Amino acid sequence: MAEVDRSARPADAITSAYFRTRRPLNDEDRGAILERLYALLRHRARLGWWLARLGRPDTHRNRLLAWMALAEGQTPDLVRRLFSAAAPLTEPEHKLVGELQGAAIDHPDMPEEVRLECPPWAVGPLRQRFGAAFADEMSATLAPPPLDLRVNPFKATRASVLRGLKDLGIRAEVTKLAPQGIRVAERLSLARLPGLKTGEIEIQDEGSQLVAHLVDARPGEQLVDFCAGAGGKTLALAAQMMNKGHIVACDVNETRLKRCAERLRRAGLHNAETRLLTSETDRWIKRHKGGFDRVLVDAPCTGTGTWRRNPDARWRAPELGVQALVALQQRILASAARLVKPGGRLVYATCSMLSEENEDQVAAFLAAHPAFSVVPLQAVTPIVTGSAHRDYLSLTPARHGTDGFFAAVLRREVAAEAGPTA
Repeated sequence: MAEVDRSARPADAITSAYFRTRRPLNDEDRGAILERLYALLRHRARLGWWLARLGRPDTHRNRLLAWMALAEGQTPDLVRRLFSAAAPLTEPEHKLVGELQGAAIDHPDMPEEVRLECPPWAVGPLRQRFGAAFADEMSATLAPPPLDLRVNPFKATRASVLRGLKDLGIRAEVTKLAPQGIRVAERLSLARLPGLKTGEIEIQDEGSQLVAHLVDARPGEQLVDFCAGAGGKTLALAAQMMNKGHIVACDVNETRLKRCAERLRRAGLHNAETRLLTSETDRWIKRHKGGFDRVLVDAPCTGTGTWRRNPDARWRAPELGVQALVALQQRILASAARLVKPGGRLVYATCSMLSEENEDQVAAFLAAHPAFSVVPLQAVTPIVTGSAHRDYLSLTPARHGTDGFFAAVLRREVAAEAGPTA
């Protein structure tokens, strides 16, 4: 827990490194450790509130003791025995467990944002975004996410993967919207999924799959995944193209691009290359102006849509601040738009639920770049229904059972642009 708090790395990366150095742990032990860690992360504000109420310091150890008393119903004597071998309880710690015995983790005196685990920096924007639905939406971010898989159509079919999962005794079903998605209906060790090693499947939330679906990549086309990261959507796009055409996965982070290249090789996809950019205005962009049929901009964002999957992320305020991050998104979108050929498609996406990063960002871009126009969601894909916005893909955990995602599909007109250069 201490390492998660002090490190800039996400919790899943930290836990993976932790388990690599502790091979003797079996799947049951690993599962128990992960379950308790993520429970502490999902209840951080409430545990801190209780400790403040009792005048105790908000330390990692006190948080754990509070969780054991409030949520697990452990008695002071039982907790003392559990801690006796490695790190015996002090008398103040024993007293803390006793003071919390019989109490519930939610308390009537808690402010709503504490009960809903909403960090101070996000309360205002999210209340403005959701209005009366704020509590329901925030509650949904506290639930553990499902395990969604995306089938690689270059190597398998959804039907064959489902049969394979059934043969392994794993309960699964097709996703409601994503055409290559499968939702696993139980918690399991990823070691039970051999398709991950062969490249037949990838772990990818249904919402993320739908963002890639909106790009509508076709065999033989030229594409750019402008903020590719480790390549989750790049893989989906390359598979849509059935290994034909060409896709360039760009990013400013070399480590993430190396991971992207490794995943492409494992998936058997050879129609993609990685391109390290120095910034959003790298010279490569100017040299390839107007050269691509489709460009995906999965912009860096606050990540509010991923809180149920990454509960540690909600307590890491955006390093740049929201307004500076919005300005960066604006620069990235304007620069990437230069790559789109006349008649081509530009898809702007985030894993955020803040209007400033989504609808407002698209509105500002369209005002400055009249050569682009919105392609309404239903004109792009009739299979996606129930979006929170009429023209754009807008998904939330409460309404759709996915991570929070936003995507706008824009088209560059064939006529010459009048106004600012895109």
